[in-house]
Amino acid sequence: MIDSETVVDAHVHVPRLSTLKPDWFEWAQTFSRGYPWRDAYDSRGDPVPERLDALLESEGVDRALLFCEYSPRVTGIQPIEDLLPIVAYNPVRFRLVANINPHLHHPVVAEAERQLDLGAVAVKLHPVHGGFDPADKELYPLYARCAERGVPVIVHSGTSSFPGARARFGDPQLLLDAVEDFPDVQFVFAHGGRGWWYDTAAFLALTRPNVWLDLAGLPPRKLPEYYARFDLPRLATRWIFGTDWPGVPGTSRNVAALRELGLPEETLCAVLSGNAAKVFPGLGV
Repeated sequence: MIDSETVVDAHVHVPRLSTLKPDWFEWAQTFSRGYPWRDAYDSRGDPVPERLDALLESEGVDRALLFCEYSPRVTGIQPIEDLLPIVAYNPVRFRLVANINPHLHHPVVAEAERQLDLGAVAVKLHPVHGGFDPADKELYPLYARCAERGVPVIVHSGTSSFPGARARFGDPQLLLDAVEDFPDVQFVFAHGGRGWWYDTAAFLALTRPNVWLDLAGLPPRKLPEYYARFDLPRLATRWIFGTDWPGVPGTSRNVAALRELGLPEETLCAVLSGNAAKVFPGLGV
């Protein structure tokens, strides 16, 4: 907790460093700005569950959603199995998020089921790093299964600076049909349309009850600028707090920066934990 507020970080990366491409390290070092994220790792570059748990505890994080990623074109393959020891160490604080890449996983539903059965509470798609259209009808059976199981879908929404990324697949407009065809699926637009599509992402979040925006990678003090065309307190009711850890100068710093926006206390509480509790099953907050 931070100032008696429960904090859910809905966007956290804790891969084994040996599975990553060099550009990931540059990203982490640049955007962490000296934050000691390597304290959570051993000398081999493997995350140490007790160290990570202690570090996030010190930052006030009550729950953290851990992302795996299957993007050999861009960042590498960080399998979900590498995260299992972290969840086993503290199953209260940590939850898994599955990741599906249709270029690697055939059929997509079978792989999603496998990862969900490992304990994942959501499915993440990264079309920008995976190089695929999230509206492709090949993914419709996945959306249908998520609807059946009550599982939310997180979709990277916006640009990416990594070499090999395909930014055009980050356009939230690509999800228009899926959002309407699967009203029982909660879609979380990770990074809130970062780059060129803030307006599109925000409009969808305000007009579709099954669309949410996660704030990962967005400096809170810049949110009024990014969403200047919208009533910020109203839009904030659709936000889910996330940091893109370790590419952040500290979770508690981001929470403090959010407070400086002057949002109503009820809305801030929803951003930090309440909206995540609505969207992600079994968080226990």
